[in-house]
Amino acid sequence: MAHEIEQFSDGTAAFVSARESAWHRLGTVTADALTAEDAMRLAALDGWNVRLVGLHATELTAEGTTLLDVPNHRASVRTHPKTGRPETLGVVGPDYTPVQNEEHAEFLNFLADESGAHFETAGSLREGRQVFLTMKLPQTMTIGGSDDVDLYIAAFNSHDGSSAFRIVVTPVRVVCANTLRAGLRNAKSSYTVRHTSGARGRIAQARQVLGLTFKYAEEFEKAAQRMLDTEMTTRALRSVVDELWPTADSDSTRKKTNQATRWNSIRSLFEQANTQAGIRGTAWAGYNAITEYANHVAPARGSSPDLKNAARAERVISGTADDVMERAFRLVTV
Repeated sequence: MAHEIEQFSDGTAAFVSARESAWHRLGTVTADALTAEDAMRLAALDGWNVRLVGLHATELTAEGTTLLDVPNHRASVRTHPKTGRPETLGVVGPDYTPVQNEEHAEFLNFLADESGAHFETAGSLREGRQVFLTMKLPQTMTIGGSDDVDLYIAAFNSHDGSSAFRIVVTPVRVVCANTLRAGLRNAKSSYTVRHTSGARGRIAQARQVLGLTFKYAEEFEKAAQRMLDTEMTTRALRSVVDELWPTADSDSTRKKTNQATRWNSIRSLFEQANTQAGIRGTAWAGYNAITEYANHVAPARGSSPDLKNAARAERVISGTADDVMERAFRLVTV
């Protein structure tokens, strides 16, 4: 399924959410805020013991079977949370060092202790290859007196070598539930840790870097307020869209058609969508029209409307549209 939440043969799923059910309706919903220990246990993330195992290749010939060593790669293996059996998650290089789910939770637990944040969600994606935990910071920013923006810290980790341990600071606009990730001047919104032998030490360093979280919230609120106070015309928005998705006279007809379709969708969101009703005609509305398009409207793969909607929802979880949204923020902010 497009949500890629790990599901088990006993009917349970590796996902937990505090107080609110997720769009995929899987996993456990708690009545209260989560502790790190609750998140790990209820999302079936504890006790994986991710480790590295030597690899061998088998060559079959007319003379028989030959077992060959694979010296420069190893298999990343976990203990399955339900069966207790070893399970391969991926093939990694010689410098790869696992970051255990417990370390992942310990990092966020440290931030929770320092900030008063509480855990919101946790889960396993792609059959254990990627895991995530998120927590909600206690303060809510208010843009223009009515547009509430909550601030979350989300940490993602992969066990198959596909990505580093990544921490992002994520403002979410409550009205339309868009996830807005933006790089801000003089504020650190993300930190990446490679899976190497020094990874644990760099996670400790990341704790200090993300001490700028409240500075980030302050800068985001100021920038958003400036955008809200700045008028934006449809023509000005078109200039931003053209810079985000440029086309040239030599481009194919298909690319030009896609650009025209994309622009019509963003213009409609900017000029007519209910999600922009209270902020219409501002630079903040222009930015939100772009992020709403990138997360929820842009074409998605799938053989049915449900699968396409699920794929769009997965963009928010995985941060697929982050680059576009960050560039849009830089172009629109004043």
